[in-house]
Amino acid sequence: MKSVLPKALQPLARKPLLQWVLETATDLAPASIHIVYGHGGAAVPEALPSQPNVNWVEQAEQLGTAHAVQQALPGIPDDHTVLVLYGDVPLIRATTLQQLLDAAANGLSVLTAEVQVAFGYGRVIRNRDNSIEKIVEHKDANEAELAIREINTGFMACSAKQLRDWIDKIENKNVQGEFYLTDCIAMAVADGITVTGIVCDDFEETHGINDRIQLAHAETLMRQRITKELMQAGVSIIDPERIDVRGELQCGKDVVIDVNVIFEGKVKLGNGVKIGPFTVIVDSEIDNGSEIKSHCHIENAVIGKQCQVGPFARIRPETYLDDEARIGNFVETKKSHVGKGSKINHLAYVGDAEVGKEANIGAGTVTCNYDGVNKHKTVIGDNAFIGSNTALVAPVRIGKGATVGAGSVISKDAADGELVITRAKQVAVTDWKRPKKG
Repeated sequence: MKSVLPKALQPLARKPLLQWVLETATDLAPASIHIVYGHGGAAVPEALPSQPNVNWVEQAEQLGTAHAVQQALPGIPDDHTVLVLYGDVPLIRATTLQQLLDAAANGLSVLTAEVQVAFGYGRVIRNRDNSIEKIVEHKDANEAELAIREINTGFMACSAKQLRDWIDKIENKNVQGEFYLTDCIAMAVADGITVTGIVCDDFEETHGINDRIQLAHAETLMRQRITKELMQAGVSIIDPERIDVRGELQCGKDVVIDVNVIFEGKVKLGNGVKIGPFTVIVDSEIDNGSEIKSHCHIENAVIGKQCQVGPFARIRPETYLDDEARIGNFVETKKSHVGKGSKINHLAYVGDAEVGKEANIGAGTVTCNYDGVNKHKTVIGDNAFIGSNTALVAPVRIGKGATVGAGSVISKDAADGELVITRAKQVAVTDWKRPKKG
């Protein structure tokens, strides 16, 4: 990957590759999960959240796939079924793996795939009864075997006792000098154990990642998978090729998502929500009937029902918009609660503020919340009217129904219902001549 970050931690749709595999394994409700990581890879277990049934096993020497599995076997009872997964194959589905587990009840099961271009893959050789006889590596295959298009994906399942017995007998007499897990297949056949090949319906599920080109391809596949599921659930996506879901997106009914929208983390959209183009939404909730217009950035925010946001609005963390609030173009909010029906329609910054119901904040208004050391709060009461180009120097309170004249700098509280204005006297200079360039 040419990166300081271990491959298992490279991000796919915002989550590490290994986390996708771990979540899929968890969906199968296993008795335990054993993750084998290489020497010097301590950053991997440190980066992923700890779970009670996950056992981290260090493979001090990288001696092959069979050797890696062997490191985990001491912690697995003989009567358990072992399912072998790969940390760099994040697209595999739990439903596919369940088929593999079900087939393992008859012996050993292997996940295979039918491909058009099989170069580099081990070929699956089947018996007349359709069970697997052996797997021949590409470099060892003859002309007839090279013509076979069924390949081995590497996923397998069998009893822990049998796997332990076979792995203990594997030798590393090969060009790489490694212990190959696929050698178990020939041993199983020799022992009279049925080896069942389960053909994966979608070869892309077995897509492994070894470089950034393959990582980008996996990102495309994941996007296509997620958007298909959303559309099947009733979400209208204007162009499925121009949307990114990097996390978890939950949608109500009749949601419409325009082009080039990015969702990150956990996002929840209520019924009838409309998301305009070129918008980024991170870890936020947007309630029923609200519309986010184009080119907005929303992060760690909660937006109520029937709200309008944007275009070109930035909603920063800990912003809460009550129902029917309006945030217009080039408005930025941060750590603020905006009451029901209140409007901040143009070119304003509202930070560390509490805004009541039906308030109107004019263009160019700024809450001056930072004194260079500490943040201070601004409180604007219900039905207050803040004129354009106003600076509210926090801490300050504007009472209910109060009016602040345009162009004011307010540093003292305004009582309920009063008009406050701080404006220098306008001066006119007659016969004024503008300086001219020499």
